[in-house]
Amino acid sequence: MTNERLRSQIAAAGLTVNVLAERIGVNPKTVERWFTKDRLPHRNHRSHSAQALQVDEAYLWPQLLDDPRVQSVSGAELLMLYPHRSNIPADHWAQLIHGTHDRLDVLVYSGLFLLDSQSDLVEQFVAKAENGAKVRLLLGDPDSPAVTRRAREEGLGENLSARIRVSLDLLKPVLERPGVEVRTHSTTLYNSMYRFDEHLLLNVHAYGSSAAQNPVVHLRHVPGGQVFAHFMQAFDRVWDTATSVDAGAAVSP
Repeated sequence: MTNERLRSQIAAAGLTVNVLAERIGVNPKTVERWFTKDRLPHRNHRSHSAQALQVDEAYLWPQLLDDPRVQSVSGAELLMLYPHRSNIPADHWAQLIHGTHDRLDVLVYSGLFLLDSQSDLVEQFVAKAENGAKVRLLLGDPDSPAVTRRAREEGLGENLSARIRVSLDLLKPVLERPGVEVRTHSTTLYNSMYRFDEHLLLNVHAYGSSAAQNPVVHLRHVPGGQVFAHFMQAFDRVWDTATSVDAGAAVSP
């Protein structure tokens, strides 16, 4: 049996066996055995391979889905389930933001509630970047069909687009700062994401309900876990299709 998924994904990523092997620190013949003999790599090699190919480990090696050890590790990623976003205390948001040192990622349509509730959030974005963190902020394109559709589904009319424009205005001080990038996207937002280093708050969206009314799942990355990485790969896919915002563009009409 061969692993055609792995073989085709290497080609789709524009890589070769030798390049992938070099990136993850193994012998090229080892990688060849992974797809010619369908060998299951060690956990670290699986993780690094999946990151290099920008896919889930379970896609490359479906047998992982039946592995009780993987299921147990993934279950350990779940820290908390909040029935509504409004159940998360403001000081918990503040603690997560304050404790971030490397990666701070946000995927929302407007995210205005967070800017409103954390009075120094813009300054913190700048400070985090100055201290070496990478800050990526994804807001909805206020003129996109996706935003118009979501506003109609939630009965918000023009309010959602207006809220996005307010958020973009509030974020003007971070634009063009090294380490901080703001982009707008026009994708369907299935989940809002707030990543603070190894922590991820995942605000799921149910049809016809506002984000504040919907549950939030608090995940923490655990080596070998599948869930945190799965959603961050989705974040990266949106990021790659989004449009950078410059200082002149972030002005309300």
